[in-house]
Amino acid sequence: MQRGKMDLQKLEWIEHEGRPGKRRKPPGSRRRKNTARTEVRRRRAANNRRLRRRRRILLIRRAVAAAVLLMAAGLIFGIVVLVRQLTAGDGGREASATLSERIREVVHLPADNRKWRDFYAANLELPAMDVQLLTVNEYSRPGETLPQVKNIFIHYTANPGTSAEQNRSYFQSLAETHERSASAHFIIGYEGEIVQCIPTREIAYAVMKRNYDSISIECCYLDENGRFTDATYDSLIELTAWLLHKYELTPESVLRHYDEGGKNCPKYYVENEGEWERFLMNLTAYMEEVSQAYINSRKVGES
Repeated sequence: MQRGKMDLQKLEWIEHEGRPGKRRKPPGSRRRKNTARTEVRRRRAANNRRLRRRRRILLIRRAVAAAVLLMAAGLIFGIVVLVRQLTAGDGGREASATLSERIREVVHLPADNRKWRDFYAANLELPAMDVQLLTVNEYSRPGETLPQVKNIFIHYTANPGTSAEQNRSYFQSLAETHERSASAHFIIGYEGEIVQCIPTREIAYAVMKRNYDSISIECCYLDENGRFTDATYDSLIELTAWLLHKYELTPESVLRHYDEGGKNCPKYYVENEGEWERFLMNLTAYMEEVSQAYINSRKVGES
């Protein structure tokens, strides 16, 4: 009886397990299915991140391209406006200079120099002078290269009644006496004569802290007060203007020795500030005359 009962239970179990949809899943199958779903989700999330990153990169590239195009358009517009101003401002300067040269002038010249571009363009002749270069020596002409010129310094000889030749001889004598170190590029006599002592490409011993970036002019005089004669004054205007033309400087670049170190030189123009201002005004007027003459000659050539 007991065996028959066990067979019956076994049969019921077989029938129960054999019903459709009632089969048991093998151990671990649910765990594998969950793992597969997690992997799919992870891959989808990774793909979504890659897509978002690509979209951001694409947006950045488009923004950069747009900015570059805007900058290029602005640059082209600025050049066009500049060209129109140059060609319309002075009646077609193309006859004397190419357009590219004029653009270079306006762009590269400092703001204070642009008003003088006609002065720099003029053919300004070197004033008449007697070139008597000092021999190379360590006391008056060291022969060292002058790397740049920022200023023109005006001096007086401090020896009333001495000529340009005498002062030049004094500079030369220093090579033997070793008394001191002193010189200047140019000396203007009280009769207006100009003597060149040192080439403009070399330094002179004139302004202690500024010898390597300046040109110096010594001026002779007769009166004890240090005032220059009219002939000296006129030659100084011409020589200074020529140097400003050569180095493309402005009247503001002309200084007294006094302005660098406080030395009472040139005496008359230190003790009489108004006369120094008048000198700079006369120098400016002379440069403006040269500029106007150049403009007039250009207009005649264009007509």
